[in-house]
Amino acid sequence: MNQEPVPLVELAFRNMDASPAVEDRVRDRIAKLAQFHDHLMACRVVIESHHRHHHKGNLYHVRIDLTIPGGELVVNREPGEHQAHEDVYVAVRDAFDAMTRQLQDAVRKQRGKVKHHETPPHGHIREIAPGADYGVIETSDGREIRFSSKSVVDYDFAKLEVGDQVRFTEVDSDDGPAASTVHVEGKHHIVG
Repeated sequence: MNQEPVPLVELAFRNMDASPAVEDRVRDRIAKLAQFHDHLMACRVVIESHHRHHHKGNLYHVRIDLTIPGGELVVNREPGEHQAHEDVYVAVRDAFDAMTRQLQDAVRKQRGKVKHHETPPHGHIREIAPGADYGVIETSDGREIRFSSKSVVDYDFAKLEVGDQVRFTEVDSDDGPAASTVHVEGKHHIVG
């Protein structure tokens, strides 16, 4: 049975007594982080209470250092004016929520799924039959994509010519690959 390696976990409490309940919550949250990344190497968590001798108004500071292949992610949540961080569980939750977002971003970057706008496919008109209401686009890799007059955007279908350069959105149809939209490049005969 192949089991995921458990990351090295270090947990420290500063200016406060160690709490098994808080420690359990932290370990649960680390296990949830492992759902987003296969190879967590180490996770160091420091929970610190400010104003140790006050009975009310303690604020909690949570720092998380997460080591993954190729880098380290850090969340350093200062309590500041945020009154909710008078509750250690809320402070832990907020810090781990921030770490989850950082880890998800890191995974997307590692997988190359950073958002960038993809260039739509291009080709040229290989065949046009206005009377039969269809045309054929030949793509740069030699495939044929059918389209109809309804697919052509901002251009008069009847004025299309063999060789016109187009960009298109490809969809699957009963007859094979088809273009749901076709934009003619370099010509602007807008249909009114």
